[in-house]
Amino acid sequence: MENNNKTKIVAQPNKQDFFITREFEAPKEIVFKAFTTPDLFVQWFLPTELKMEIEVMDCKTGGSYRHFHKHQNGMQFGFRGVYHEVTPFEKIVKTSEFEGLPQKMDAVLETTTFENTDNGTTIVTIHTICPSSQFRDGMISNGMEQALDTGHKQLDKLLQSLKN
Repeated sequence: MENNNKTKIVAQPNKQDFFITREFEAPKEIVFKAFTTPDLFVQWFLPTELKMEIEVMDCKTGGSYRHFHKHQNGMQFGFRGVYHEVTPFEKIVKTSEFEGLPQKMDAVLETTTFENTDNGTTIVTIHTICPSSQFRDGMISNGMEQALDTGHKQLDKLLQSLKN
């Protein structure tokens, strides 16, 4: 069952941060589990044409993660970082560093919050702080919106199956 929930990206001009907000048709305990459990995370995080492999995903305060993605055309990239704070069902604070370019990329700081609504859905908000407004604008303009939309639709389907 498809819903009409949309992923929203809000980026104020000349600032180095942005917000991603999305409502999901499941309680926050289930949504949080999909964000923090490796076997579930690989099912929705990126478009299906990318094969995802998780090297480590120790989602706890002080833990770390690293995952790789391989496109059908052979292109490879990944993300790595450290979990600075994980409060079950409420919040994840982590760094995120892109891997796959010849030059080293600066890390960003992401705070993801999970909020139940009165109608049983969950609002997920991701606040990302980048090293500069130019870095942020480059991230957003590099296909982020389409990738998020695809991933979130896949997450909708996964959440529906987890609720049943």
